[in-house]
Amino acid sequence: MTPEDTEADDDASVIGRSRTEPSLFAVIFDRHSRHIHRYLVRRLGPTAADDVLADTFLVAFSKRAKFDLARPDARPWLYGIATNLVSRQWRSEVRELKLRQAVGPPDVDAGHADRVAEQVTAQALGADLDRALAKLRPRERDVLLLVAAEGLGYQEVAEALAIPVGTVKSRLNRARGRVRAELDALDLVKETASHG
Repeated sequence: MTPEDTEADDDASVIGRSRTEPSLFAVIFDRHSRHIHRYLVRRLGPTAADDVLADTFLVAFSKRAKFDLARPDARPWLYGIATNLVSRQWRSEVRELKLRQAVGPPDVDAGHADRVAEQVTAQALGADLDRALAKLRPRERDVLLLVAAEGLGYQEVAEALAIPVGTVKSRLNRARGRVRAELDALDLVKETASHG
């Protein structure tokens, strides 16, 4: 079956069939990405919206087996996923701003703003960060610590580990994402404990 064969089908039907034919999920993206993107631009601005849009559809794809097939329209479900991701991003940004305020303005090192932000975050998070770092793959942890804790640039890390700069960037991106996810999970546990 091809995406063209699904034009008359409702979203539930397409999602249901995508469970055994994953490529059909592209139909859901084609139908709704424009609307979800517009919503995300309003909430986050155009730059962040692109990333969160991709994450929204990745989450939706991974959770398609749980989609309620009694609902013919997937758009509300997609808006819910997008909204949760927006909230997570805002919590991360608020936490980072609070950390920066607590630590004070970092020394400016032209061209290394990401590295400075990582250093400030690392110093302030302490034990939670240590737990998150412990869960990283060793190669990702190496790159993250060389950049954030040791202050090396991408080229310097590439030379230190004898890997291409592109590999440094991809490992660093994965490491940052995993650490953020772990810290968000820890925040949720703490938030739940404080309300319970």
